[in-house]
Amino acid sequence: MPAFAPPYDDDLELLRSTAVAAGIIASSYFRRDIKSWTKENASPVSEADIVVDRFLAANLLQARPDYGWLSEETVDNPSRLDCERVFVVDPIDGTRAFLRGEDYWTVSLAVVENGVPVAGVVYAPARDELYDAHRGGGARINGKPLTRSRRAGTPPLIPAPGAVHQELQAAGLDYARGPAFPSLAYRLVQVATGRLDAAVARRGAQDWDIAGAAVILSECGLDFADVCTGFPQLNKRDVRHGALAALGDISLKPLVHAALVKVYGCPQAQDSAELAQTQLPQTRD
Repeated sequence: MPAFAPPYDDDLELLRSTAVAAGIIASSYFRRDIKSWTKENASPVSEADIVVDRFLAANLLQARPDYGWLSEETVDNPSRLDCERVFVVDPIDGTRAFLRGEDYWTVSLAVVENGVPVAGVVYAPARDELYDAHRGGGARINGKPLTRSRRAGTPPLIPAPGAVHQELQAAGLDYARGPAFPSLAYRLVQVATGRLDAAVARRGAQDWDIAGAAVILSECGLDFADVCTGFPQLNKRDVRHGALAALGDISLKPLVHAALVKVYGCPQAQDSAELAQTQLPQTRD
């Protein structure tokens, strides 16, 4: 690592303070009559997303001008591919929930170093929950160590799309359907708390959806993988991923991964080569 690079705890402190400020800004728009529209893929975006995105870019890049930038709400700049460290952010993850006035939306921020998330924050302002972690430093919720708590003797709780549920049931897995929190980042960190036993995402999730949560899951010692390729590599030209699974119980891995592969498949080598030559639209809320 270059001598000028700050340690991960400094990056994490920057992410934490910035996430809280961003949450205050977003909350000023929450449950108000605000402007919103849809992107080309029918994914929603609001004026709050844009305001928060601009704040994040100004605050984070002023503090770390040599870092790259990747955000759901900013036109992609390929120069990020030449940066050792990159900010990967989702100003409001769960925009649909935000616009409906529901609590389960987050500000998700991460620092990615050479393709690996090394510091991350997932902040749910409306629920007053701030999850954070940096590589080698453990994970916390509201400043306290994050430990997984699970009720003994209850079946695994797993939210998933209907087609995945059908595969899990056909495989004979004894489990209960969990709540499908609209923010993927929030859904993933609930595996770390023990509220969920697994969280999955259909093929097509993008770097900003998962970067912050990935650090937290890793520091909790939990398995998180693209079921086609293994641990997700970030800040590539193509920021999309195959189907994803975070697991609180590793014994669930064979059946959960098999169900996701059967439903969503894996990109072929030719597809991957073609995708690598294109710039992706910024599509998920």
